[in-house]
Amino acid sequence: MTEVPIKLRWLDGADQTVALPSYETVGSAGADVRANFPEDQRNGISLAPGKRALVPTGLSLEIPAGYEVQMRPRSGLALKHGITLPNSPGTIDSDYRGPLGVIVLNAGQEAFEIGHGMRIAQMVVAPVLTAKFELYQELSASERGSGGFGSTGVS
Repeated sequence: MTEVPIKLRWLDGADQTVALPSYETVGSAGADVRANFPEDQRNGISLAPGKRALVPTGLSLEIPAGYEVQMRPRSGLALKHGITLPNSPGTIDSDYRGPLGVIVLNAGQEAFEIGHGMRIAQMVVAPVLTAKFELYQELSASERGSGGFGSTGVS
């Protein structure tokens, strides 16, 4: 596995005892990211069904050019509680240096408590390719052609 250096910086007021993003097993593709609430909110928040919140991590980061960081839901929270990220995967570009926050949505049936230090999402580092967009009068033919949504069948 190739390790990509991601620089992290604590934000003012962040609880520096909260663990940094970490891979929980040797084969993990995503590093778990934790909630890091400001001092006046260290009891966490209650997220009602159907509601969303921007959960702070207490961090900002620097991603090398040619890479992005994707924020993804944690499967256990999604299955057990309906907790997801509505813009998944959320992309963090290499030129962004602001606060790292996670948009969390409660798609479950009950309120969900997000505690200070709780693992709320996973961060995946991925290479980025950029495209060169060119306008053409015609495109090459394909088996599918211009068939839209559902045009490849049901099964």
